[in-house]
Amino acid sequence: MGTFRYFIHLAYDGRDFYGWQVQPSEPSVQYELEKSLSMLLRHPVKVTGAGRTDTGVHARNYFAHFDEPVPLSYETAKDLTYRLNRVLPDSIAVYGIFPVQPTIHARFSAVFRTYQYFISRIKDPFVQEYSLRYEGPLETAAMQKAAAMVTEYSDFTCFAKAGSQTGTNKCNVIESELVISETGIIYRVKADRFLRNMVRAIVGTLMEVGKGNLDLIRYRDILEGGTRSDAGESVPPHGLFLENVEYPLGFRADFHDL
Repeated sequence: MGTFRYFIHLAYDGRDFYGWQVQPSEPSVQYELEKSLSMLLRHPVKVTGAGRTDTGVHARNYFAHFDEPVPLSYETAKDLTYRLNRVLPDSIAVYGIFPVQPTIHARFSAVFRTYQYFISRIKDPFVQEYSLRYEGPLETAAMQKAAAMVTEYSDFTCFAKAGSQTGTNKCNVIESELVISETGIIYRVKADRFLRNMVRAIVGTLMEVGKGNLDLIRYRDILEGGTRSDAGESVPPHGLFLENVEYPLGFRADFHDL
C-alpha cells in the first residue's frame, strides 16, 4: 500500500532556532514540527523541508512535506492545521496543509527561491530585530549596479562558505536588485538554488561597494574568479528572510482525488 504526500505551508521567526534542520542539542524548526505532528497524528512523522536556513534566518513562506499511510480529508487537514498552531511555539505559524502529487518533493521539486535582506537606515525600535541597522554614508547607486551584475554570472565560489559540502557552486540567479527608500534598503534575489551563507555574503560585499571600500571593477573581478576571502564579510542573519519558494504548475493535488 502506498502513502499520501502532504505539503505544510508555514512561516517562522528564526531568532529562536538554530536554523531549519534538526540539531543534536539545539532548537530547530524541523524538530518542533516533527514533534508536534507525531503527537497529533499518534505515530512518528518525518518532515522534509524546502531547504536549510541558517541560524537566526526567518521564513515568510516556507514549505515542507510529510507522508501519511491513509489519506487526510479536507476537514482533517484543516483541523490538523488548527491544532498544530495551538501546540507549536509562537515563533512558528502553519498556514495550511494540502495534498500534492506523490512525486513532488519539498526540496528537490522547488524551481525558484526568493530571499530578501533588510537594512535600516534610521533608528527604529520596531524593525531593529529584523534588519541590519547602518546609518553611515552609502553610495547606493553603485550598490544597485553591483547587485544587478549578479545575474550575469552562474559560478558563485566567491560567496560560498568555506567547508560547505556542495557538489557545485553554480546557481541560476534570475533576479538581483536593490530597492532604496528614505528609511531603508532591501536586497532582493531570486534563484533556482543558493549556496550556504550566499545571500549574506552578497549583501556584505554590496555594503563594501556602498562604503567605497570596493569599486565596481574589483567587484566584477571577484564575481569572475574571486574566492570567499576576496568578498565582503557576511552580514548578520537577523535581516534575512526566505520570502517564497516556487514549485511547478499543477504540483497540488485535490483532496477529492485521493
